[in-house]
Amino acid sequence: MNIKQAIVSFKRYSQLKRKLLFLFCILLAGALYSFVTKDTVSTRFSSPKGFSRENGVKGSFADFLQSLPLKPQGSRVLYYDGRVKSANVYDAVINYPIGKKDLHQCADAVIRLRAEWLYRERRFDDITFNFTNGFKADYSKWRQGYRITVKGNTCTWVKSAVASDTYESFWKYLETVFTYAGTISLSKALTPKSIEKIEAGDVFIQGGSPGHAVIVVDMVKNTKGERKFLLAQSYMPAQEIQILKNPGSSELWYSNRSGGRIVTPEWIFNERDLKAF
Repeated sequence: MNIKQAIVSFKRYSQLKRKLLFLFCILLAGALYSFVTKDTVSTRFSSPKGFSRENGVKGSFADFLQSLPLKPQGSRVLYYDGRVKSANVYDAVINYPIGKKDLHQCADAVIRLRAEWLYRERRFDDITFNFTNGFKADYSKWRQGYRITVKGNTCTWVKSAVASDTYESFWKYLETVFTYAGTISLSKALTPKSIEKIEAGDVFIQGGSPGHAVIVVDMVKNTKGERKFLLAQSYMPAQEIQILKNPGSSELWYSNRSGGRIVTPEWIFNERDLKAF
C-alpha cells in the first residue's frame, strides 16, 4: 500500500468512525430520553382514597393526556425566553418544548395538545382550528405546501412550499395557529358539556381578551358519582404546560362537586365554562 492509498483508507476509516459515533449518540440520546420521560401524568399522581382512575382507551385523546411525559420532580416552569416562572401555582411540568416565541399561551397549549395527539395518530385531516376572524386553518392544506397570508382581516392560502408532513413543518403550522387563534375562537369551536360528565380532554374556557383556558388531563371517580380531575395550563407570557395545584384543597385533584365554581391559582371558572372537542 502506497502513501496515497493509506491516506484514502485512513479517511474512510475516520468517516466510518464518525458515523458509528453519531449513531451511538443518537441511540444513547433516545435511551436517555426514554428514561427521563418515563414519568407520566398517570404514573406520578395516585388516585385519591376511595377513587379509581378512569383510564382512556388506548390511542384515545384521554390516553394521550394521561401519558404525557413529565419533567423530573421539582422542575420549574420556563418561559419561552428561558426565564423561570416564580409563581407557586403548579406541581409538575409537561416535558414538551414550546419554541422561542411568545406564542404558546393558554388556548395555544390546549390547541397544541389536541393537535399533537391527532398528529401522532396520523389523523391529519382532523387537525383544523379557526382563527379569531373565523378563517379555517386546515393542516391538510398546509401539508400540501400551502401557506396562509394575512392582510388586515383577510386570510388566503398561497402555494409557496413543498408538500411535507415533517414535525418541523407541523410545528410551523402550529405557530401560525397560535398567532391568529385564541380563547375566543377556541371557545366558539367547542361544545358545552355538563360537569357531571367531565372527562380527560375536556376544557374549562372563557373566551375574551384576555380569556383563559385549562384542560383536564386525568380523571378519577368513585362509586357515588363524584369525579375528580387534574388540570393543566399554559399562561402569559408563553410558558411550558404545567399541572396546576388546587388552592382550595390539600390535594391537586379538583372535584365536579365544587359548588359551581372551579377556582384555579390564576383564574376562576364556572361549571358552565366546561366544553369538549
